[in-house]
Amino acid sequence: METVEIKVGEYYEDCSYHPCVCIRVDGDELFGISLVDGSAGRCCSIINCGVVKLSLKEACELRFYGPKDVEIPENERWWPTIDETTHLYIPSEASST
Repeated sequence: METVEIKVGEYYEDCSYHPCVCIRVDGDELFGISLVDGSAGRCCSIINCGVVKLSLKEACELRFYGPKDVEIPENERWWPTIDETTHLYIPSEASST
């Protein structure tokens, strides 16, 4: 597994697939705030949790559309249906078509 370097203020996907903003790094551990529900103190191991570094655009897409390559049960999804979402956020590529 590749180790990523994430600094305070950068975005990442935690092991629950939430997009987060990093608020603290302590050795191998990241502490963040979820962009999904605002929960703070979300803690992940950089080495053991499979943390993925995200750009702001990727974090927004994950927040509004959910993970692309993971099946999450419908009752656990935080993102609305596509019909409800498109008026909230449209990635730049989609808006130019």
